Amino acid sequence: MTEFWLISAPGEKTCQQTWDKLMVATTRTNNLSVNNKFNIPDLKVGTLDVLVGLSDELAKLDTFVESVVKKVAQYMADVLEDSRDKVQENLLANGVDLVTYITRFQWDMAKYPIKQSLKNISEIISKQATQIDNDLKARASAYNNLKGNLQNLERKNAGSLLTRSLADIVKKEDFVLDSEYLITMLVVVPKTNYPDWQKTYETLAEMVVPRSTKLLFEDNDSGLFSVTLFRKAIDDFRHKARENKFTVRDFQYNEEEMKADKEEMTRLSTDKKKQFGPLVRWLKVNFSEAFIAWIHIKALRVFVESVLRYGLPVNFQAMLLQPNKKNMKKLREVLYELYKHLDSSAAIIDASMDIPGLNLSQQEYYPYVYYKIDCNLLDFKV
Repeated sequence: MTEFWLISAPGEKTCQQTWDKLMVATTRTNNLSVNNKFNIPDLKVGTLDVLVGLSDELAKLDTFVESVVKKVAQYMADVLEDSRDKVQENLLANGVDLVTYITRFQWDMAKYPIKQSLKNISEIISKQATQIDNDLKARASAYNNLKGNLQNLERKNAGSLLTRSLADIVKKEDFVLDSEYLITMLVVVPKTNYPDWQKTYETLAEMVVPRSTKLLFEDNDSGLFSVTLFRKAIDDFRHKARENKFTVRDFQYNEEEMKADKEEMTRLSTDKKKQFGPLVRWLKVNFSEAFIAWIHIKALRVFVESVLRYGLPVNFQAMLLQPNKKNMKKLREVLYELYKHLDSSAAIIDASMDIPGLNLSQQEYYPYVYYKIDCNLLDFKV
């Protein structure tokens, strides 16, 4: 798990002093976190009313875009199937790994022009994320249908002899074809019952052709035998076979149908291979776009919240902390000591504490501006 704490504190005489204080408190005397400055450009502040409204909107947008990022990441893992251990090397932002992108964050002026209002920038991000979400649904649906149809055919060609397709097992010469009186039937016999079959198959009905049985195929449990009999004895034979634990498979040799099945499987397999490359490329590009948008929302939230908390003129230092996992509680305490003067009403809330009725993910509040960025975007360990 790679977790970051994105915080901000007001500039003292200079923002550099704010940064230096944090570094002394968290890294010079102890090993609580690895810190980076988080560069947020001079954005248009707008009115207080707009900022208050935007604060709520950005919280919802943050949740939505994070969900899109996770969906794209998760679907890439699904598409990569047996190579899902390679998913992390495909989850990049602007061509670099996620930790590098976050720790060296630079605002993308081309995508999100800072001359626009904060509301406009948030709307650009919202439209972009919605488009990615809709495109993902459409592409995933098409690819999943194709994959599902192929898997159904593959299942028909695998599994036990009682259910699997027999098209790739039997040959034309195994059957008596085009006879008015005779028919070849296929029977699945458990391996332990082979001796019984050989002893009894000729007597299961009156009109079974002697010595007509032949073992065509076997798997771990059973064998597929052919047997030739007169058509009028079919029902009698089927009934007696069932009594003896032999299963007659419903099968008619039809070369056209078998050929069509094989062609359909080849077509689906080829289509899947053709779509795989472009789909993975689309997922890589749009994961990057969604992740970049998400981190820009975090930047917007820090900016808006810092202005609302610390006032004008805009004077704060945004800082990205990568906590040392073992020292998270200690880091929280040190930050509280450092910034408690900013808001005496903000007590230390430890996110690991279980307080009934308090949803901490919604309620975490500290004297400094704080947002968490969790880069563990997949539901499984890779």
